[in-house]
Amino acid sequence: MFGGYGLYILFSLPALLLGFWAQMKVKGAFNKYSKIRSYIGLTGAEVARRMLNASGLNSVQVEETRGFLSDHYDPRAKTLRLSPDVYRSNSIAAAGIAAHEAGHAIQDQHGYAPLKFRSAMVPSVQFGSWLGPIIFIGGLLLQWDNLAWVGLGLFALTAIFALVTLPVEFNASNRAKAWLTTSGVIYGEESQGINKVLDAAALTYVAAAIQAVSTLLYYAFLLLGRSRD
Repeated sequence: MFGGYGLYILFSLPALLLGFWAQMKVKGAFNKYSKIRSYIGLTGAEVARRMLNASGLNSVQVEETRGFLSDHYDPRAKTLRLSPDVYRSNSIAAAGIAAHEAGHAIQDQHGYAPLKFRSAMVPSVQFGSWLGPIIFIGGLLLQWDNLAWVGLGLFALTAIFALVTLPVEFNASNRAKAWLTTSGVIYGEESQGINKVLDAAALTYVAAAIQAVSTLLYYAFLLLGRSRD
């Protein structure tokens, strides 16, 4: 009934639509709350610094980096890097994103298992995400199923990485929300803005995980279909 592109669309379209919707929600939430100054008026860099210091992470550096929403924590360099729109801004959105990234540093401090596992997977995922599909397609074209299974296994690392990312991101957001409220950096209704920004960002990781799993299932369906033939 479904063949070629139709089969791919059947597996991938729901995740693609969710991903598009998630990106729209992130941009909408950020655009709205990046224009609203927090009551206390701390910049994203200052929020991150306070949260890190409160956890005894005075040695973790907070740096400005290039790009739009390119914020991340580097566990190898023990450095938190914030985009200009977060680093310099005193908005509600900047406070939430900065605290979220500081949450990753605290995860690292506590040896949070999912973060350690995700970090350990990075080299193999970088290798498997591009080489896996090439090997898989090569195996299909050469009608060498064993080679195709190797490619499928390499690409499976991407799906596992995406799934492991979910608890890492959810936990960092929960840490950020709790600290912002209890520390007095955020007051009253400002927490609603924090929740909307961070929840929208979390949805993008859910969409990425669904997309990775859907693609993996599509590859497996093709390969198992060949085996039956």
